Amino acid sequence: MTEASRHDRFAEGEEPVASTGSFPEAAAEMANETEVEEERARPAADVAQLEQQLAERTADLQRLQAEYVNYKRRVDRDRELVKQNATYAALAPITEVIDTIDRAREHGEVEGGFKAVADQLERILAGVGLVKFGAVGDPFDPTIHEALSHIGEDPDVSVTTCKVIAKAGYRIGDRVVRAAQVLVVDPVADTGAARDGAPAEPSEVAEPTEPAEPTEARAADGVQDNHD
Repeated sequence: MTEASRHDRFAEGEEPVASTGSFPEAAAEMANETEVEEERARPAADVAQLEQQLAERTADLQRLQAEYVNYKRRVDRDRELVKQNATYAALAPITEVIDTIDRAREHGEVEGGFKAVADQLERILAGVGLVKFGAVGDPFDPTIHEALSHIGEDPDVSVTTCKVIAKAGYRIGDRVVRAAQVLVVDPVADTGAARDGAPAEPSEVAEPTEPAEPTEARAADGVQDNHD
């Protein structure tokens, strides 16, 4: 068909017939459809991946937070230990001064200005955590008491007991700065009826048995009987 005849047909109002698409155009259209399907499936995969990454980051954050809390506790504990060690080193020698003040107070020599100084010193030491312990009648505890001597038995005690306090003990918190030096008494060994004043029951004594006759005497008796 010539160009003139085609032009005449268009002029008469005849619709042009669309030409059949070529193979490259069909392939391109199929590729576009595939990309559209992939675009639709991609958001679900992206959401799952993002959720996994969020869970991993959350776990990392929780682990870091736990490590920080443990580190802070360890630092606080070490700081408190350093403080206690410094206080211990500073107050340990002062306990000897307190001993001197206690002995002077027992003899009535803590009076006037010296008494004010002694009272102030004791208040300051108590304020920094130095606690005095050790009293007559306390049960003996080897972790806080140092037994200088045993001075016998005492019927009024049921366990080894501090009877005399030679030097008071001091501690800071649960840490013993100096053990109390004491003289102790032990309970009476026999804690039964004898301690209560009741006489002890005599033990059973076997009744004496008659001595056996000598063999020779028995033989002689037998001979006499025969003669009779």
